[in-house]
Amino acid sequence: MTSQPPSEHRTAVIGNASNFWLHSTRTGFDLTHPQTPTETAPGPRLKLRTSTSPITLSPASSALVIIDMQNFFLSPSFGRTKGPGHKAADNLLNHAIPAARKAGIQIIWLNWGLSDEDLNKMPPGVMRAFGFQAIVENIEETAKGRPHVDPFRERPDGIGVDRHGDVKFRGGHALLENGKGGRIYKGLGSSCGIVSLANGETVDAGRLLVRGEWNAALYPPLDVAFKEGEKLSEVPDVWIHKNRMSGMWGASTPCEEFLEAHGIKSLLFAGVNTDQCVSGTFTDAFSKGYDCILLNDCCGTTSPAYAQQCIEFNAAKTWGFAMNSEDFAKGVEEMEK
Repeated sequence: MTSQPPSEHRTAVIGNASNFWLHSTRTGFDLTHPQTPTETAPGPRLKLRTSTSPITLSPASSALVIIDMQNFFLSPSFGRTKGPGHKAADNLLNHAIPAARKAGIQIIWLNWGLSDEDLNKMPPGVMRAFGFQAIVENIEETAKGRPHVDPFRERPDGIGVDRHGDVKFRGGHALLENGKGGRIYKGLGSSCGIVSLANGETVDAGRLLVRGEWNAALYPPLDVAFKEGEKLSEVPDVWIHKNRMSGMWGASTPCEEFLEAHGIKSLLFAGVNTDQCVSGTFTDAFSKGYDCILLNDCCGTTSPAYAQQCIEFNAAKTWGFAMNSEDFAKGVEEMEK
């Protein structure tokens, strides 16, 4: 009976001269981006166990990107009862955020934050995703050739006016469903009205996902974490606005500009919704050459369970890597200084 030969150890360099990974069958993927394949990147090395393979990161060139953990998506004032997004927030607070701080990893809060200029240039597909309003057709007026509203003649605040100067909401006054759980949204930039807080007080929620408005503020437990983080002296948290589901779409975005300016190449992703804004940003970052790691239990969605499973599967098998927040925290505890 012949004995089997021992398994051969193999190594590889994957990528190009300016952006490459090192791979070893013994230690997994090295994502620290040294100057050359034969060098070692300076600073500490963070070894992590993912669902498919071990990886090694350089904390100095890594960031935890937390997407859209805002009142509109998580607050009970908008009917958001305890669900996957709130579990994701708990895991961020209990594991991922403390671990990132301890490792010296940059934390980026990447949130919807629209300006009037953004709203005036918003394409119809994106507008539809958040609902829209339409005009109740008046047959008599239509027969006379007098439309109720010129949809492209708007005030700077995004509210339309008709030919007589009467104020109308964007697109009209009759709400149409946007197909999300039977809820009706008036559209990006429109008033969310007065909402009730848990303590019984009321607040003007402001215009939908417009920067500076209450509905676009961070969910309170996470807002506390952000305010603590932005006071840090060495690696303070940063807040970056986005104006699409993806914070990395197109030729360049404020998020990408920040990453390039700070030499950040490896991104750990968290937030809501997993299959929409998180996955959109994740896949755009993947296509642009960033190292992408999904923190599965720090992401949540209101979509069916298979939507979350699809993103987790592809993140682990194709777009990058996937892991949970406790393994991330454990890796930081064992990090080589």
